[in-house]
Amino acid sequence: MTQPLQTAELIAARKKDHALPRDLYCGQTAFQDDLEQIWYREWLFAGPACELVKPGDYITFNVGQYPVIVLRGSDGRIRAFHNVCRHRGQRLCAKAQGSNPKLVCPYHQWTYDLDGKLLFARDMGAEFDASQYGLKPVHCVDIGGMIFVSLAQVPQPVADLAKNLAAYAMPSGLGDAKVAHSSTIVEKGNWKLVMENNRECYHCSGSHPSLCRSYSDDPLMTVMEGPQSASSEILRHWDRCDAVNLPARFVNAPDMQWRMARVPLMDNAESFTMSTKAAVNRRMGTIPWNDAGSLMFYHFPSSWNHFLPDHAIVFRILPISPTETEVTTKWLVHKDAVEGKDYDLQQLTEVWLATNDEDRRVVEENQYGINSPAYEPGPYSPTQEAGVIHLIDWYCGLMAQRLAPPMAAE
Repeated sequence: MTQPLQTAELIAARKKDHALPRDLYCGQTAFQDDLEQIWYREWLFAGPACELVKPGDYITFNVGQYPVIVLRGSDGRIRAFHNVCRHRGQRLCAKAQGSNPKLVCPYHQWTYDLDGKLLFARDMGAEFDASQYGLKPVHCVDIGGMIFVSLAQVPQPVADLAKNLAAYAMPSGLGDAKVAHSSTIVEKGNWKLVMENNRECYHCSGSHPSLCRSYSDDPLMTVMEGPQSASSEILRHWDRCDAVNLPARFVNAPDMQWRMARVPLMDNAESFTMSTKAAVNRRMGTIPWNDAGSLMFYHFPSSWNHFLPDHAIVFRILPISPTETEVTTKWLVHKDAVEGKDYDLQQLTEVWLATNDEDRRVVEENQYGINSPAYEPGPYSPTQEAGVIHLIDWYCGLMAQRLAPPMAAE
């Protein structure tokens, strides 16, 4: 019986501009390689900073086998730690979010300050040195109101992303926002299928009737090659934004790991609503018009986002298993916007709640078909699926590099 191909071999054998081989979407070995080479090494979107309002506010999530806690400290700084007690390994906080003045392990009440310092450990003996048992930190940065974490010992460079995202997100005023609604679903599909589905609108007209009221499925509305290279409609929109110093033009990482650009919605639509009008009366930030479109920002492997004049929508994905992915969506509005007065929650959320569920069904059926031994990778459309090609080229290039055997010494 032949041995199954390893991840690096599958990547090396793939057809260019085609979907990936079956085992890269459903194999346990490939999933573990994805965790170790990407999820445990890259910067990952954790959540919006506005969710952590006061000292002691925290969120938790799992990255593969690593439970993580992100919190706001007594000094106002946001930090991240491994959500594991240094005594016998109990998870410190089991809830997805909450607030505590101190972190107290529920098992034996070891108590940590909000900066991770161990404050109390009962009956540990005279020789016990509490300073050696603080929580293990996780690298954490707040970029323009968006929190990213990295589990790596030495994280990847983040300066270029930070410079661009801070400038592009500033007009949205994420620091003066609040979370109006949060939704978490589990899609029974590989994380790459979830991200692939997001990177194209080839499927939109057949799957997303609500979204297509305001968001065009014309590939020319999302395919762009540079700050001066896009459809005439987008270029006109960028000129309009330039006139009021609103960052809008296409900018990206050289390997396309991230990109951002502000694009107009269809027919001067103002927001992702059934009426296409603004969902929130109290506008966010300093964006001067209701029809300024959406600042679209994605970052592989974990996030895509829409920043609109009236609200923002941030998305985070986390891998659970080879064929399960957690998708969390948060709707942000101005911190002083009042539900029932400045916005109606149903109107604010109904388009993307429907779109997320429609995408879940698409991804799950995609995974169901790929599970078949009869599956054979098909070609991507060079016009409709250019964004998917960017994703898969990034994934394969990075994995091939990191899985390559070390060069032998001469």
